Amino acid sequence: MSADAPGALNAFRKENNVKHQLLSDWPRRTMLTAYDAVVTDEKSPIFRYAKRAYFVIDKNGTLKYMKVMDNPLDLLSADDLINAVKASKSA
Repeated sequence: MSADAPGALNAFRKENNVKHQLLSDWPRRTMLTAYDAVVTDEKSPIFRYAKRAYFVIDKNGTLKYMKVMDNPLDLLSADDLINAVKASKSA
């Protein structure tokens, strides 16, 4: 899920040869707001910007894992994400 416009996501897909569909929450950011993955402080210089967030959702639409980072420079390690995906399959 991205806060970017669909056109920007399509360009990104083509440029990076991404095979799967990318989803846009633009312009309302309703999904990002529902998961507290958007900056809501009106005084912040990045108000309404998406936070870096990780979600693992199973094929039935059940949220199995969620991690929202307050600092956009923080990244979840690849190992942590892979472990979250593996755990979601066994749960």
